[in-house]
Amino acid sequence: MPAESMFVAQMARLYLAVPGAVAPADPVAAMPSGWKEAGLFKPGSLEWNTDPKFEDLKSHQLRYAARTIQTEDAATIKVELQEWNASNLVAVYGGGEVTTVTQGGKTFYRFNPPKVGGRKQFAAVVELIDGAKHYRRVVPLCEQVASVNQKFPNDAESTLPLELKVIGGEAGDPWYDLTDDPGFAPAAA
Repeated sequence: MPAESMFVAQMARLYLAVPGAVAPADPVAAMPSGWKEAGLFKPGSLEWNTDPKFEDLKSHQLRYAARTIQTEDAATIKVELQEWNASNLVAVYGGGEVTTVTQGGKTFYRFNPPKVGGRKQFAAVVELIDGAKHYRRVVPLCEQVASVNQKFPNDAESTLPLELKVIGGEAGDPWYDLTDDPGFAPAAA
């Protein structure tokens, strides 16, 4: 029985959309319009990290904290994208613009990174599949806020490092999971 509860992400996908895009309603339905798959990424590079912060309330009479309170929360999605295209470049740098330039009979493309204060926000869905088990982590609002450290090795592909920070909102959850994994059924009372 315990082996049935193990999870191996045999397939993983990352989808991005503009904030406010209709989120998927369940873990297996086709993604609603407006969502674009980020494409290929390095195996083992997809990460989900949470970083809650706590403060201890101390009392002179106690050697341990009298109480601990959570003061903030944070979460990030990290992945090393392998596909170089305009959408991924804009996501990795948190905005900017790719334009077409025609000059002297030649066509090429120019990327201008975002200006300070000009970053774009995104909605994200991380999809994970293990056989008959499907998971979707839905992030209604996130933003690229990390430094971009690109490497250009001559013996491997150069990836686009994407790190998206979850942004909280006044309405709704900052992130949530959808799954058809029977192991998540609430225990009977």
